[in-house]
Amino acid sequence: MNDWPEDGGYGRGNANPHPEGPRRMSHVQRPQVPQQPPRHDQGYNPNFTQAQGQGYDSGYSSGQVYGGPQGGGNGTVPPQYSPGPGAGGPGRPAPDWRKRIKVGSIVLVVGVLAWGIGTYAWASSQMRNEVDLSKVIERPAEGDCTTYLIVGSDSREGMSAEEKKKLHTGSAAGKRTDSMMILAACSSGNTMVSLPRDSWVTIPSFVGSESGKQYAARGGAKLNAAYAMDGPELLVRTVEFNTGLRIDHYAEIGFAGFANIVDALGGVELNIEKGFKDKKSGADFQAGEQTLNGEQALAFVRTRYAFAQSDLQRTKNQQKFLAALANQAATPGTILNPFALYPTLGAGLDTLIVDKDMSLYDLGKMFFAMKGISGGDGKSMNIPISGKAPQNSLKWDMPKVKQLVSQIQNDEKVTVESR
Repeated sequence: MNDWPEDGGYGRGNANPHPEGPRRMSHVQRPQVPQQPPRHDQGYNPNFTQAQGQGYDSGYSSGQVYGGPQGGGNGTVPPQYSPGPGAGGPGRPAPDWRKRIKVGSIVLVVGVLAWGIGTYAWASSQMRNEVDLSKVIERPAEGDCTTYLIVGSDSREGMSAEEKKKLHTGSAAGKRTDSMMILAACSSGNTMVSLPRDSWVTIPSFVGSESGKQYAARGGAKLNAAYAMDGPELLVRTVEFNTGLRIDHYAEIGFAGFANIVDALGGVELNIEKGFKDKKSGADFQAGEQTLNGEQALAFVRTRYAFAQSDLQRTKNQQKFLAALANQAATPGTILNPFALYPTLGAGLDTLIVDKDMSLYDLGKMFFAMKGISGGDGKSMNIPISGKAPQNSLKWDMPKVKQLVSQIQNDEKVTVESR
């Protein structure tokens, strides 16, 4: 059947001046041409198409579309469809790395915050807030600096017989103060003042921390007697009465906790200027730079009989070691590393006794203040001593003590010297 008009339509030389309108043509089916596969000896040809196999380019196998650029029949993807560098494949957009980095940063920050909050909550729950400073009577006025009374006791709480032997602590019952020092954290510079336990002081009137009864003043006695009589509250009361300086916070640690903290840190580096030995404390040190473990550190801060000025030299050693301990503990390598932070906190917090108002934040400030002293931002000293007193004790130089206290209260640079 002929699809063209019999009268010779438009395009056939008909003289009709008006060409006929568009007419739908019947579908013409293209013959199916079998695809010729590549020979095995030629390998795979990614550009092979059906048209190439027959020497005829139909345009259908080349990816050519109506209205698009004309292909040459080679079967390649037109430029507008070629995947660019870094794309995830045909039809996939390139990844937005800026968005991914932003989301990743947010996830990291949230994770760090969650870890920090969790650690803070856990550590706070481990603190022993047992000392009630509200029971201390007739307290001095508050000063411009934050003051801490730091006490090392000879408590053997939780220690086995083997540990007592190893650390040379003996087996005495109860606990006594082995070291005492005031740390004043001031904007003008931090100051650490050691109070020899043999200091001759007045035990003032006080209210019993357990009984609630009023007790009269005891007169002259060694400073460590106050702790033995009624614990931390009376010790704070006695220090405040004899110095005129208000104590804001109290922190106490026993033998075991001290040694465990040092071991959790992997030891503490210290420069010992002159070697010494002491059978009672177990000390046996050579001069020079060295790393002390928990046992050695405890021996270092407890030794007194190896020195001519036993109590004064021991307080200097205690200050030196505590500053080195704080300098090593209050570092990003410890604080930001959970494998170092958790063992350190776990080793110390369960044996650290503090006042009821002291938070983990206050404890951190205390350590950073001690670290500042080690770094040269402050001063460490003994309370000024003027000579001997009864019972082979030490008498304070009260004019200098008052000057020292005044400078701390007013947040002034400490200029008082002591031996």
